[in-house]
Amino acid sequence: MKLLKTFVTSFCFLLIFTSYAQEKRKFKVHTIAFYNVENLFDTINDPQKFDEASPIMELKFDRGEIYKKKVKNMARVISEIGADVSNNSPAIIGISEVENRQVIEDLANDDALYGKDYGIIHFDSPDARGIDVALMYQKALFSPIDSSSHELKIYDDITRKRVYTRDQLLVSGKLDGELIHIIVSHWPSRSGGEARSRPKRIAAARLNKRIIDSLQAIDPYAKIFSMGDLNDDPTNASLKDILKTEKNKEDVELKGIYNPMEEFFRQGLGSNAYRDAWSLFDQILITKPLLETDYSSFRFYKAGIFNKLYLTNKEGRYKGYPLRSFADGGFTDGFSDHFPVYVHIIKEVKE
Repeated sequence: MKLLKTFVTSFCFLLIFTSYAQEKRKFKVHTIAFYNVENLFDTINDPQKFDEASPIMELKFDRGEIYKKKVKNMARVISEIGADVSNNSPAIIGISEVENRQVIEDLANDDALYGKDYGIIHFDSPDARGIDVALMYQKALFSPIDSSSHELKIYDDITRKRVYTRDQLLVSGKLDGELIHIIVSHWPSRSGGEARSRPKRIAAARLNKRIIDSLQAIDPYAKIFSMGDLNDDPTNASLKDILKTEKNKEDVELKGIYNPMEEFFRQGLGSNAYRDAWSLFDQILITKPLLETDYSSFRFYKAGIFNKLYLTNKEGRYKGYPLRSFADGGFTDGFSDHFPVYVHIIKEVKE
């Protein structure tokens, strides 16, 4: 009987101690995000690009003021992504639909972001309209080691002429001293129909896979984030058949890829809408080492779609859709036709 009492007492103490220890655990949290900023173009006509077809260049009046407002709106959104958990704007954010480095610098220098001291990695891509992808990072948190632009060569299936589209950006660096790799991409659109344009996104997925494979050939335990506007949903062939993404963390094997956005999509959530149907084209994919449960280094915590109410249409036929910046030939004072997406990663901090 005494032994039983001693066991019960010890067990209860262990539970209390364990609970107390868990409550006292502290974690460092960072947000890694992606945002299609919807035609962030300047007001200067570049003769080397077809940028005159951008919405802001089609405006007849007040282009300069509208550009400033567009930048300010984008900066506000970026400053708030994930901040409810990390108490900070994203440590790293990939962006798409930017025209050039200058518009990214204007974004980073806006009052909402200036204090974060964002660095920029950007390459001009061969896209006919001049649409590029880029990476912004807080210099105090992330130190780039290497960056490269990877060309996607695709051809029209009828004319056999080359289709000039966005390159895929690879950046490797240290986040709080830990080596990570980020791929930012904007896959070919569904112009001409989903089925006809599908081979172009399959080609983009193959390029993405080659980049990931090259990193894993050097280090099978590489921590990789592949993000972008993929113009495909998490269940499409480009993701499931080419990248072989998994919906469940427990199904991801070494060198495998987890897609936390797939569960959101299956729940009917999306980042962009068209003809009363939601799509989740904006995704962040992560590799197996980010799923381990040893929090002595950065691990995946959770993912999200940043779809705050102020980012949505409040009325009309597009009620509930993302409140885009440009519509019906004018500026709406909105944001983007896409919601941003993000992941939180955490690491335990020892006192």
